[in-house]
Amino acid sequence: MRRPLVSAVVPLAALLLAATFFLTACSSIPGLGAVVRPPRIAQADDRPAELRLTGPSSRSRIGGATVRLWAEVENPNPFGVLLDRLDGAFFLEDTRAAGVDFPFGLELGAGDQTVVPIDLTLDFDDVSALADVVRDAISDRGVGYRLEGTIGVDAGPLGALTFGPTDWLEGELDARVIR
Repeated sequence: MRRPLVSAVVPLAALLLAATFFLTACSSIPGLGAVVRPPRIAQADDRPAELRLTGPSSRSRIGGATVRLWAEVENPNPFGVLLDRLDGAFFLEDTRAAGVDFPFGLELGAGDQTVVPIDLTLDFDDVSALADVVRDAISDRGVGYRLEGTIGVDAGPLGALTFGPTDWLEGELDARVIR
């Protein structure tokens, strides 16, 4: 005797519904970070970091600088993720130069990688200790940088996770000043 199709579909639907609730509940489990791997972020090989000096303004009495970092971002997971934020600090030669609150909104498929710009603004009013660092940068000595903090990742049904704090990106600023 054949079983009706409806009786086979109902248990399958119930199983799928239970699995969805289970995965949603698991997104708050601390060990889930072992299933979802953090993104890999590195200075893009063919795009050096850039420094641009800005003059005094109503927002910055003594001027400042903008820094553009070119980051190669890779998703090492076998499923797509959304990198939704980067929070932390930017350092030049181990001197804290700026806070970082960067909304990525970057969708990466399984194993995808892409290059993205990260723009930062440095206000010399806030960080007078950076004067020597900037002098080194524009005198062709080069300046090391690092970006540390946490990254938020939305892994769909596996939930939203935060990775870090850690150093995500480091390199050397290009000594040329872009006008």
